[in-house]
Amino acid sequence: MVAYLDNSATTALCKTAREKTVEAITEYYGNPSSLHSVGTAAQKQLDGARAAVAASLSCEPEEIVFTNSGTLANNAAIFGAAYALRRRGNRIVTTCVEHPSVSECMQKLEKEGFEVVYLKVDRSGRIDRQELMQAVNSKTILVSMMFVNNEVGSVMPVELIKSAVRKANAPALIHCDAVQGYGKLPVKPSRLGVDLLSASGHKVHGPKGVGFLYVRKGVRLVPYILGGNQEGKIYSGTQPMPAIMGLWGAVEEFPNLAEQFEHAKLLRDYFVSEAKKIGGIEINSGEDAVPYIINISLPGHPSQTVLNFLSDRGIYVSGGSACSKGHRSKVLTAMGLPPERIDSALRISLSRLTTKADIDMLLCGLESATEQLRRKM
Repeated sequence: MVAYLDNSATTALCKTAREKTVEAITEYYGNPSSLHSVGTAAQKQLDGARAAVAASLSCEPEEIVFTNSGTLANNAAIFGAAYALRRRGNRIVTTCVEHPSVSECMQKLEKEGFEVVYLKVDRSGRIDRQELMQAVNSKTILVSMMFVNNEVGSVMPVELIKSAVRKANAPALIHCDAVQGYGKLPVKPSRLGVDLLSASGHKVHGPKGVGFLYVRKGVRLVPYILGGNQEGKIYSGTQPMPAIMGLWGAVEEFPNLAEQFEHAKLLRDYFVSEAKKIGGIEINSGEDAVPYIINISLPGHPSQTVLNFLSDRGIYVSGGSACSKGHRSKVLTAMGLPPERIDSALRISLSRLTTKADIDMLLCGLESATEQLRRKM
């Protein structure tokens, strides 16, 4: 028996996603851009996948651009928006706790002469709303903010950005990295007030190799990937049909999000309650964080040591973001946590497949780890 609790890194492929992926490989292997019947058949499947993803966001199919990952969707959005609007201003507003696929884009743009403002976060990983309002000015051309933080689960006030942009009379486009929110929380671009929104297939029980970018109708981006006319020229290249159809299958299996959220919340609350009884465990995620992500620390015990201990017993968690392997968490650092808590942090991440038995296994593993590692100190 194993307890897989690293779902923010990737999720297991669900049944419908697996079936549609195989179907794409064996039956719809044509290039959607080809004009013969095999290509036309693949194009129809591409259209079906686009419509399914659009329906999950309550937007139009033509507003969905398929990419090869959430990372590439973020890159296409950020560079596409910055270069499209650079003549109207040079300020970009983001947060200091973004995913590397956003923060590293910002670092590159800074080297090119753009002014990037990084909003700070509090001890729970949340930004100051007043600081957001003050950061956006008339020269702001882009605001990029994640929906759910990938390390601690804090929810950002994305819906407030539009009012900040309007108040400043800024030409800014609004981008949201919704990779950790899509498929878990209601993600509706129109309600969030965003122009661009990114998500990834393998975070929602779909395959790796596919993501998408919502681009509000009428928004112009400078293409970041060149080489063809696919995906409205925003993201050129032959579409990865097996992965795209797998994403379609994953979307078809989306459960009732409210019920799924409540299930995750019950498991999170149970874990936190029982973990406090063990002793020596600090909870880093805020009380209002999404229940799918629980960041904890075992001060005095390095993350990798505990992670290996648990892994040897079939319990799989993360030492932090899978995208910052080997580096001290910038998110926990920005939250002001002391070094001993940062260096002993673990990220536990749930999905709709997580059970109470998984949580019990984790609790048992953590209790054994704290007892055995204490004896070695």
